[in-house]
Amino acid sequence: MKAISFLNILTYLIIILLSFVFLFPVYWTLITSFKSITEIFNVPPLLIPNKIELSNYYRPFVLEGYTKLLINSIIASTGNVMVVIPLSILAAYSISRYRFFGRDTIHFFVLTCRMAPPAAFIIPYYIIFRTIGLYDTPAALIIVYCIFNIPFALWIIKSGFDSIPREIEESALIDGASITVRLYKINIPLCAPSIAAATILTFLFSWNEYLFASVLTGFNARTITTGLTAFITEVGIRWGEMAAVSVVCMIPGIILVLFLQKYIVSGLALGGVKA
Repeated sequence: MKAISFLNILTYLIIILLSFVFLFPVYWTLITSFKSITEIFNVPPLLIPNKIELSNYYRPFVLEGYTKLLINSIIASTGNVMVVIPLSILAAYSISRYRFFGRDTIHFFVLTCRMAPPAAFIIPYYIIFRTIGLYDTPAALIIVYCIFNIPFALWIIKSGFDSIPREIEESALIDGASITVRLYKINIPLCAPSIAAATILTFLFSWNEYLFASVLTGFNARTITTGLTAFITEVGIRWGEMAAVSVVCMIPGIILVLFLQKYIVSGLALGGVKA
């Protein structure tokens, strides 16, 4: 009992230590966003600001147009999720449940698209979107993000479909359920954890992406991640405003994780074949 108690205490200490290591940068960014310039460079550093400085949020989002960049990021990331997840579900279900010529080859080829370095495609994509008139539009980002996110989402969702016993679907087939009913009433609910995980990661990959957003956009479709570099100026770095915009950048991802967390938990409770 003493050994078990010691292991429990050690586990809690390790969890607390790791939580501190991972959350302290977030806390420091948050308090920096509320500090004045003098407090940011104060020695020793202030763990709690003496006065809340809201101008760090006011200047970027009211005076400098960062609200537009935030909207552009939401449009690109949400649009990418709305395209990637339905296509990945259909493709993953087909590859997981049906045997057809070239199935493994197609699956491998799709995954290789994700393995390639994005920088290798940036110049061709720039030329293509310039030529067809999609440069500096959210559509260009959505298309490019789909190319790299569909293979990843397909891989995750296919693993979820593979883990669902075929006996469940065969029972529904005997009862006369069509392929649409089997997919939407049985497989998708049972695959909820994988779909939720793919949704979260697809959104975050699109939201945090910088390379394509910086090259394929100019003024109209710039995302908020590219706007962070504007705070690095010739006369110095505007740490307060950069921290404030970084805090706002975290909010959509946190909201999405909190919203989909219940689907992951509920999906884990499903599955299995009744005896």
